[in-house]
Amino acid sequence: MGKTRSKRQSGQFVVPGQPLGVIEEFMPGQGTYVTKGRIYAKISGRTLLDMQNKMVSIYPLVRGVRVPRVGSIVTGHVLNLQSKTAIVRIFMIEKETLSGYFSGLLYISDVSSSYVDSIHDACKRGDIIRAKVISETNRIYHLSTVERNLGVIYSFCSRCGHMLERKRYRMVCPKCGKYEKRHAAIDYGKDLS
Repeated sequence: MGKTRSKRQSGQFVVPGQPLGVIEEFMPGQGTYVTKGRIYAKISGRTLLDMQNKMVSIYPLVRGVRVPRVGSIVTGHVLNLQSKTAIVRIFMIEKETLSGYFSGLLYISDVSSSYVDSIHDACKRGDIIRAKVISETNRIYHLSTVERNLGVIYSFCSRCGHMLERKRYRMVCPKCGKYEKRHAAIDYGKDLS
């Protein structure tokens, strides 16, 4: 949409991140998000401009496209760790593998019901985690691993890269013998499905 000579109209194809207008002219509807007063497409699809109610919405071309919602159980790959957060690439909702991915953040305060000293004690880069979506702000999903069935489900040795095995409350590498800490799900090491 943006600044073009063509008149704004419903039915235009848009992609995620494409600007749709500003909050002074439209209310953000389904399939949109707002950053710094600008409305953007959250999903690929067609625009629907409701001029009477001054609302812009996006409807997906393919019905049934899965998007995480608050309460969804998601599976993701830990991309990076910062001082108190893990950045997660979500690739599965419930048991359905997605064709793309979504971004998630796991804050240290949402790892466990008990005190966790460092996010590095909960997960490491490369781990696969199962988490619950607890909130969503501008396409970033905030995650929690507090429940017993949530947490790291696959992890790899930071020394040799071999998959770690669970031994009581710690992880051990069967190849090099290194012990590591993780906040593991109760079914750690089981199949993803």
